[in-house]
Amino acid sequence: MNLGIRRWARLVVIANIVFVAAWLLAAAWQGPNYSVAAHTISDMYADGAPGAWFLVLTFTLCGAAVLLFAFRSLWPALRSAGWPARAGVILLGLSIFGLGDLLSVFEQQGCRLADAGCTPEAQGATFGGAADATLSTIGAFALPVCGVLLALAMKRLPGWQSWFRPTLFAAIGLLALLLLDGILGGMGAGGIGERLFALGGAAWIAVLGLGVLRRTTVA
Repeated sequence: MNLGIRRWARLVVIANIVFVAAWLLAAAWQGPNYSVAAHTISDMYADGAPGAWFLVLTFTLCGAAVLLFAFRSLWPALRSAGWPARAGVILLGLSIFGLGDLLSVFEQQGCRLADAGCTPEAQGATFGGAADATLSTIGAFALPVCGVLLALAMKRLPGWQSWFRPTLFAAIGLLALLLLDGILGGMGAGGIGERLFALGGAAWIAVLGLGVLRRTTVA
């Protein structure tokens, strides 16, 4: 049992490192009109974006890793905490880092803002663009709520009680990054805001994986 829990915890740590490395790397082949500060990560796998398949494939696999971790690793580790653990795990699975990334192939925006003639309206005019806007917004806000619920679950468990405050602070930090993303987006620097949130969320999920690894033994 513990071997399976540890396997998915180890996988989610690796997956989130790969996730961050992928969108950092993909910026290198977006061309001179693409701005890391102004344009989002989603722009890099929009319809017609160079090498879009790379991010679609990587994000899909990383989303699957987060889902497997949530239900096959984190849930068994926190199950005895009851409803906060159940709700928190479900929200992690439904978050932008879980289901949101898993469905990346269905969330390709209609065009890149870095390309001539593309507008925000044109981006969202396709099924993929509309899906990206909806799932990304809901999935992003699911993450800090998930953090609060997992913090409450950890408070109930002797082996996790020391994680209550750090997890709660992490949830507050993720919400702050999400609000900052909205503010920077209005200032034409949405690419920075989105990347900060993506980095913060990936780091937090990886730390959760390390926490499960520390609290389970090989049996």
